[in-house]
Amino acid sequence: MAGNIDFDAAAQELLKALRGRRSQRALSRRMGFRTNVVYTWEAGRTYPGASRLLVLAELVGLDARACLARFYRVPPPWLAEAEDVTTPEAVAALLRHLAGDRPTVELARATGKSRFAVARILSGESEPRVPDLLRIVQALTARALDFVAAFVDPGDLPSLAEAWQRLETSRRLAYEEPMAHAVLRVLELSAYHALPAHRDGFVAERLGITPEAEARYLSLLQDSGQIEWQQGRLVPMEDSPVDTRRDRARAAGLRAFWTRVALERIGQRDDDAYGYSLGTVSERDLERIRELHRRYFTELRSIVSGSHPAEVVLLANAQLVRLA
Repeated sequence: MAGNIDFDAAAQELLKALRGRRSQRALSRRMGFRTNVVYTWEAGRTYPGASRLLVLAELVGLDARACLARFYRVPPPWLAEAEDVTTPEAVAALLRHLAGDRPTVELARATGKSRFAVARILSGESEPRVPDLLRIVQALTARALDFVAAFVDPGDLPSLAEAWQRLETSRRLAYEEPMAHAVLRVLELSAYHALPAHRDGFVAERLGITPEAEARYLSLLQDSGQIEWQQGRLVPMEDSPVDTRRDRARAAGLRAFWTRVALERIGQRDDDAYGYSLGTVSERDLERIRELHRRYFTELRSIVSGSHPAEVVLLANAQLVRLA
């Protein structure tokens, strides 16, 4: 949902929103500057480093650690262990966690930076400016809008308001009609684009749903503005995934839904991969497994977001449950 966002403008608006009704000069002095540096930030002449954004959040009354926890939903160990989350070292830890075990060359390609620049950022030797922080978060997680939302309401930022509204609309549809998003993914397949024109029933055949259900889901997607007709085909308006963890209760319902779908489909294809492990572990190792589980999905989402061409609709389903 953030494919067309001007991240420079978004950074300026984010900084201005954090300032609120305070004067630029007064806030500059509070941050220890003798000049009106906040004016230059909001005008886009210069930008602060990412850690300065977190310092600013604290100065205006926000809890930077709580903001990052809201972005994560499930805070990772580094966030709990960090003594101060407003430092360049904390920013590097954040980005290293989001990057996971992906090779530097892959991260450079995703972020549009050189391998040398990426290595310096992840090691903490250099620090991204706020617009680059948003670009990197988007490249690594496709969740730049959610990152901004952890600090301010993106609906109040002119450059983000429309994209945020589309994202929230997409989330609502994902909660209420989960299979609609699988239909959306089918419309991204190269096999669909290879058709001379849209063919009724194509989606139903690929997903194993009825033609009536196909028609209903396509109608819902059109009504929500997520697809439109272009040259005889239905075309998705955005290619970013929709993160549905914002509402924890409804997200739990979604996990249950897709688990049921996986159970219904499991073993129907020879290339399906599934398994289970039942055993006893220490509390310490349970936390290590949880972190491994989180890293797996972080990296999986990154691979999915950067994978081309679109040839397969994938349902990756994994559970980690404490039985006793």
